[in-house]
Amino acid sequence: MLTTLIILGLSVVFFVWGKIRSDIVALCAIIALLVFHILTPAEALSGFSNSVVIMMAGLFVVGGAIFQTGLAKMISARILKLAGNSETRLFLLVMLVTSAIGAFVSNTGTVALMLPIVVSLAANAGVSSGRLLMPLAFASSMGGMMTLIGTPPNLIIQETLTGAGYEPLGFFSFLPVGLVCVAVGVLVLLPLTKIFLSGKGKKDDSSASGKSLSQLVKEYGLSHNLFRLKVTPGSGAAGKTVVDLDLRNRYGLNLMEIRRGEGAQHRFLKTVTQKLASSDTLFQTGDVLYVSGAPDSVSRFSSELGLEMMDDHSLETASGPGNQLDFYDIGIAEIVLMPTSNIVGRTVKDAGFRDKFNLNVLGIRRRKDYILHNLGSEKLHSGDVLLVQGTWQDIGRLGGEDADWVVLGQPMVQAAKVTLDYKAPVAGLIMLFMIAMMVFDFIKVEPVTAVLISAVLMILTGCFRSVEAAYKTINWETIVLFAGMMPMSLALEKTGVSEMISNTLVGGLGSNPYILMAGIYFTTSLMTMFISNTVTAVLMAPIALACAQQVGISPVPLLFGVTVAASMCFASPFSTPPNALVMPAGQYTFMDYIKVGLPLQIIMGVVMVFVLPLLFPF
Repeated sequence: MLTTLIILGLSVVFFVWGKIRSDIVALCAIIALLVFHILTPAEALSGFSNSVVIMMAGLFVVGGAIFQTGLAKMISARILKLAGNSETRLFLLVMLVTSAIGAFVSNTGTVALMLPIVVSLAANAGVSSGRLLMPLAFASSMGGMMTLIGTPPNLIIQETLTGAGYEPLGFFSFLPVGLVCVAVGVLVLLPLTKIFLSGKGKKDDSSASGKSLSQLVKEYGLSHNLFRLKVTPGSGAAGKTVVDLDLRNRYGLNLMEIRRGEGAQHRFLKTVTQKLASSDTLFQTGDVLYVSGAPDSVSRFSSELGLEMMDDHSLETASGPGNQLDFYDIGIAEIVLMPTSNIVGRTVKDAGFRDKFNLNVLGIRRRKDYILHNLGSEKLHSGDVLLVQGTWQDIGRLGGEDADWVVLGQPMVQAAKVTLDYKAPVAGLIMLFMIAMMVFDFIKVEPVTAVLISAVLMILTGCFRSVEAAYKTINWETIVLFAGMMPMSLALEKTGVSEMISNTLVGGLGSNPYILMAGIYFTTSLMTMFISNTVTAVLMAPIALACAQQVGISPVPLLFGVTVAASMCFASPFSTPPNALVMPAGQYTFMDYIKVGLPLQIIMGVVMVFVLPLLFPF
């Protein structure tokens, strides 16, 4: 028993520390249980053959297909259009639409889908995006409480119940609980966000229109580091390529674009073509180079190659602009890196934006700091907001990399535009087919079978570009974490730890079921603030079951208390991926989550302690 407690304690410490990936911690826990002969190899590896783990992997594929076909974005964008310019109506629709989507797909994916749409609509309505983004994250978690597949803790308590010989829960057994969560969330967040978050974000957000693009230029200070150099006859740059000049390494400069005159045209029409410089671009006499960097480096580059420095009053053409960036051919956009992004920890140069997307990284916003120089060697962090530049076509391609980032800085017409892919109806039919197999009893198919059938159908019908794209939608860290921690609950039960903890809880709280419910709920809620909700549910579910059996009451309400408490954690930006994902986009601080999320978390707990026994009697 002592060895098991030490392994559990060390695992929790490493989960809270966060310096080692959670899936690696889970695997190390399995190895420790094997080394000390607490579990047999079959028992230690049982999590990887568990039907719930396979079901979770399949759900990632189904959810990924719904995103990649544009089905969810099409539905959500059209529904949110009903809000018009009313701030309250927009708030309510964001909460309701997000929770509805979150009932069927992962909360992280739901936020990734909804974030650019909500930002665009907020800008269009003149509402602070910060007022809506935190409720967006919270609503995605609330929506997960509506169905069996909405969130991993729901699957965990289902497994705990069936493993103990109780009747399995239905697909919509969670729906009343989810509806109560959403109702409490709306009633509490409506005043709290009005008081504490109205000043967050920007009312005229950078993803709204051409005007907001200019604000991006001002926000990142691009105009202060922007210089125009003209290639004159006899210049050393004429006839050479970008590679020949090697601006970045020799001068520390970034060549942002080239403007090339189009000859005699009407002076009121566009007379300049913008070109994003590629490695083999050949400079011509008359080209105007837009470079960013330190003034002394620009001056040295200009003098060595005989380029003409153009001041703010010079014009490139009869109607050309001054020393500024325009966006008729080349645009800029902000992207926020997701926690699971493959490029986190790599340098900007190694991330390959230039090679893969033909895009320049102009700046990095890290919380309140702006990094504009020596970007090539800068390591990327989770939650970083990158300002990228390229043609609008290339920027549009960024939206296909859903696993790595969310596009924020496109104009509203781009961010909110619905792309109706011809496979969207197919994905919709397959999802409905999956739900029908789970809901209707006359279809004799187990839930895991229904999910696997749907996942394979999504691939076979072409809802993914390739099988590799389908595998990419699976969050393997979550799968390994879940499969690795499930044997821990078996070890706790086998060595008597669960019984000891349940005896302690019952002895300390008494046999009053409401007090016991409150103790289990708030213990789970407190643990979820420091470790993931999946791990918390795996650890607390068998303890709740043991407490119920010891007191002689139904374990269902106590297990529902575990899954609700594990999922409804709002007081920390790091307790769930959605909370962390909206933090940079909404410009939130840690205290914002305390002011808004902590009251909601406490009120939700008090309500659930009394509501859950009414829905599922002791």
